Amino acid sequence: MEAEIKSLEDKLVQFAKLCQQLRVENHRLRQDVASALNANRQLEGKIGGATARLEALLQKIPEDTV
Repeated sequence: MEAEIKSLEDKLVQFAKLCQQLRVENHRLRQDVASALNANRQLEGKIGGATARLEALLQKIPEDTV
């Protein structure tokens, strides 16, 4: 009986450690996602600006008259 209790206690300690590790990893992953989303928004802004500049340049090119 005492061996079973000790085994259960050991498993609970392992479980608690695993839960803590998962909390830390989850926090890091949430930070990574937030960082990636921010970088994505910045890149979307740059793409939007480049698209606008290209469209403005295309408007300046005279159309071919054949």
